[in-house]
Amino acid sequence: MKRNLLACFILLMSLCSACQFSQKLNVFQQQVAIPQQRWYANFRPSFTVQITDTTALYDIYVVLRHTNDYRYSNLWLLITTEFPNGHAIRRRVELPLADPTGKWFGTGIEDIFFHRILIQHRAYFNQIGTYRFTFEQDMRDNPLPYIMNVGLRIEKIGSRQAVFIKQQADSAAAHMQ
Repeated sequence: MKRNLLACFILLMSLCSACQFSQKLNVFQQQVAIPQQRWYANFRPSFTVQITDTTALYDIYVVLRHTNDYRYSNLWLLITTEFPNGHAIRRRVELPLADPTGKWFGTGIEDIFFHRILIQHRAYFNQIGTYRFTFEQDMRDNPLPYIMNVGLRIEKIGSRQAVFIKQQADSAAAHMQ
């Protein structure tokens, strides 16, 4: 009897810790290889994300890998976001890749550099459903050489309600002064 009780307790604790872990690890990340490391403007990688929590806040990143031979300090992208209801928005986004001296941001191993660039902080999704993000390079070079991979990363960072409560508390504190 004690052995069964101990086994049930261990199983219950394992399930609880697994639930906690999955709550903390709410990340979507997907990358697409650029054929022959030459990104043509008509090659438009697309990423499909299923959103089930409209009460959450998210950070949205573009992830990018390129070689040291990439000759620009930035990359311009046209990002189209299609919503579950069919509505779409398109915006032009600059991704800074190097400082004015040419030193790459991000991390590098030999002559390959990886960047995770925040493009939207504390974003939220108003609709449950499938969102599609499409990337199009918007540089003067076509094809754009030395780009190896491009991708999307979305991290759940908190709750919209928690931010609203904090804003109300901050506002009340400001009025009391």
